[in-house]
Amino acid sequence: MPKPTRITAIIGSYRKGGVNDTAVDEILGAAAEKGAKVTKIYLIDRRVSFCTNCRTCMQDEDPQRGECVLPDEMAEILNALEQSDAIVMACPMNFGTVTALMKRFIERLACFAYWPWGMRAPKVRNSARPRRAVVVASSAAPALVSRNSSRMVGLLKNAAGMLGARTVGVLFIGQAAGRPEPELSARIRKKARMLGMKLAAGE
Repeated sequence: MPKPTRITAIIGSYRKGGVNDTAVDEILGAAAEKGAKVTKIYLIDRRVSFCTNCRTCMQDEDPQRGECVLPDEMAEILNALEQSDAIVMACPMNFGTVTALMKRFIERLACFAYWPWGMRAPKVRNSARPRRAVVVASSAAPALVSRNSSRMVGLLKNAAGMLGARTVGVLFIGQAAGRPEPELSARIRKKARMLGMKLAAGE
């Protein structure tokens, strides 16, 4: 009997139960119905230090990620992601880009690059993309305006790539700040569920 697909979601929102969280629940719920094993990681709950740019993690040429010297929970989070078959990267837009929570997490992905002192530019340690990813983003402005005027989606896709995942779907939710309580449209819920089933199926 095949092992169930393992899906881990990283949520970079400052509060739980919001639009992004609700959309992720739809994705993971649909995936779980198809037999996937799903997990959510809230960055707001985890101890992730700011990268100090010491580049210690980037010195050794090895296909595996470098080891960070900071004593926090980042290694535990990365272990969970590397043991997953699929990843969901979810974050609301703040000032035209990802939240500081998500940006701090992304900066710590430097460990997946090799850049010893004296080398002109970094290179990704391993270009393989064994995992799949779905990017979820939301903004107060209409989706078309926000997505086209920001590099947010590209940043989340790049982060997924550093984690060894190719992005197979994007869910961008516009006008997400119209009400204090989240309310996803039927169209958004349907797309979220389709993406969840796609991840569960390994597509």
